[in-house]
Amino acid sequence: MTADLDGVLSPGAHVLVAGATGGVGQLLTMRLVEAGYRVRVVCRNKAKAEELFGCIQPGMEIWEHDLTNVEEATHCMQDIDAVFCLVGTTAFPTTRWSKGSTAEMSCDVVPHNLIKATPKTVQRFVMVTSAGVERCNQLPFRILDSFNVLTYKRKAEQSLIESGLPYTIFRPDRLIDGPWTSTDINTLFKADTNGSRPGVKLALKDIFGTGEACRAAVAEALLQCLRVSCTTGRAYAITSTRDDGPSKDSKKWEQMFAMVR
Repeated sequence: MTADLDGVLSPGAHVLVAGATGGVGQLLTMRLVEAGYRVRVVCRNKAKAEELFGCIQPGMEIWEHDLTNVEEATHCMQDIDAVFCLVGTTAFPTTRWSKGSTAEMSCDVVPHNLIKATPKTVQRFVMVTSAGVERCNQLPFRILDSFNVLTYKRKAEQSLIESGLPYTIFRPDRLIDGPWTSTDINTLFKADTNGSRPGVKLALKDIFGTGEACRAAVAEALLQCLRVSCTTGRAYAITSTRDDGPSKDSKKWEQMFAMVR
């Protein structure tokens, strides 16, 4: 295990990413590999993941498992130092729901299975939920929660907090910028941009929700939190701004996390 005494996970640590084929998940996976972490992608369709990331990526392995089954989720946890749970779905029914990615399955069942399957030796469990999870009864979140997506996400947060696992939670604003349906690594890296909103703003309360969060910035925050001990046991609201951002500068991210009160 590559972890310091203060809980910081250095490059070389073995991390599991559930939801790696989603927009933020794609960017996070490639950044983790780029930064020197060993990455286990867990997905339902290995062929799709191999097409997306390439069949051979140094430092990456792709495991095909059904995380709706807690026994399969448990099998994925062999020799893992950290877990990223980025599994989610649309707020309203789409074709994804007809293929099994319903609100209950993606935002409740799978996260709970991952939490239950994660051994207590894991150094960090990082979960992505959404702005508005603590304000489901307020507009506009009451509309977005019409099919209980936010309710399920909040339920998963509470289970993680109560699990005793060292956790970090991120609640992004409405996600913008690519990738959306990237089909190869070249497309993926071209999509890795913060566009006109390179800045990042964090809060320890669920106070955002009317702005936008760049996928690349959220992915970077997920990676960087592994390197900062004070992020353990915290839930961050995250949104993007037009200011200069920390980009991939670990020192700037450390300062930003330390300043959030």
